[in-house]
Amino acid sequence: MTNYPLLREIDAAAVTLSGRIRGTPVWHWPEEMLQKRFGIKASVVVKLEMLQYTGSFKPRAALLNVLQLDKHQLERGITAVSAGNHAAAVAFTARQLGSSAKVVMPDNADPYRINLCREFGAEIIQVANVHLCFEEVERIKEEEGRSFIHPFEGWQVVLGTGTLGSEFYRQAETLDVAIIPIGGGGLCAGMSCAIKQHNPDCHVIGVEPVGADSMHRSFASGKPEAIDSVQTIADSLGAPYAAEYTLSVCMEFVDELVLVDDPALCRAMAVLFTDLKIAVEPAAAAATAALAGPLRNRFNDKRIGLICCGANISAERFSRYVQQLD
Repeated sequence: MTNYPLLREIDAAAVTLSGRIRGTPVWHWPEEMLQKRFGIKASVVVKLEMLQYTGSFKPRAALLNVLQLDKHQLERGITAVSAGNHAAAVAFTARQLGSSAKVVMPDNADPYRINLCREFGAEIIQVANVHLCFEEVERIKEEEGRSFIHPFEGWQVVLGTGTLGSEFYRQAETLDVAIIPIGGGGLCAGMSCAIKQHNPDCHVIGVEPVGADSMHRSFASGKPEAIDSVQTIADSLGAPYAAEYTLSVCMEFVDELVLVDDPALCRAMAVLFTDLKIAVEPAAAAATAALAGPLRNRFNDKRIGLICCGANISAERFSRYVQQLD
């Protein structure tokens, strides 16, 4: 018996989500630019998931999770922990399904994301760091009876991000290599699970920021590991720990992990702005940073898939990160 969603289950989830999310487009990187950017002659297809409702991939899993709740659970409301993208998705979902959301965010969350959550009607509580966020959400669950919607762990999370992986693979028509940001692992688990079922020979690479390497530690030990603090501008990938189920799916389907540092993320943000004319958050530039950095000069004559997973960043913060290159 498999312990991950099969394609037929992912396709059924996509039907459930139909009309509640957007099908996002892909963009083909001009071949004449690839030698300059990545040192390869290949085909590079970029999934523009930052055009999803709320500006990230997160509504796919949030909706599937909340759709599992009964009437009384919806009446009591939902809660979440997030640096912003998951919180916005949970707030969006609560509004869509007639519930209420109370979200816990770290003090260093981008004000743009805090305002986005507020616009979707969420009540926001801020605490000093992501570790304390999880403690606070436990208090909310206990005192208010709200249902906790996990940001990266669980079957529904993998099912939701599986719809993204399957949608991308079909749009790309085939993929030899898929490069996917990895933080807590929810995005990478679902996408890799779907893509590998479409093509078992596709080489799947997870990209993690240097300052939040819980997945590297967990792959090395074979069990979920935690980190003391998150030290990266890619806060969307700053999971304080890996979780058992999502880690197991990642270890089943992800062939390789690579690390990228903050300067590489800034350079990739600038490249995506220059070539695609899009302003994305650091996490969404991780796949591009990896192909331009640790994966440079690899994968000639391959069809490569990159994912831009979110664009929830203020103009001021985006400008500041890109100007660090001057």
